[in-house]
Amino acid sequence: MTGSIFDKLPSGDAKAVKAAGTRVTVPEGWSPINQGTGSDKAYILLEGEASVRKGGEELARVGPGAVLGEMSIVNHTLRTASVVSLTDLVLLHYTREKFEKLLADHPKFKDALDELARERIEG
Repeated sequence: MTGSIFDKLPSGDAKAVKAAGTRVTVPEGWSPINQGTGSDKAYILLEGEASVRKGGEELARVGPGAVLGEMSIVNHTLRTASVVSLTDLVLLHYTREKFEKLLADHPKFKDALDELARERIEG
């Protein structure tokens, strides 16, 4: 599992990121993000565990603080993987517009996402 996005942000930025999201719940076995679909939303996982899968094969398991779906927004591409809930999840939901505004208004948020992406690649 990669680190928490909130651990990589100054407290003011972390509060702004949390405040911009809408709290949602997803039951075990559901897929909030599907490979090959458009990049209209992103999530930050607050509670639970999820599986990141490409072509049905598990790439990683993620827990609280994981950012989901952000790379397709940043890169303007279709989803490259699916996310399947292994437990009930509590997530912060962001529309594409809200997520892009956070990136523009909080450069440390963009820096933290870049750092998490490097950790995924290296890891």
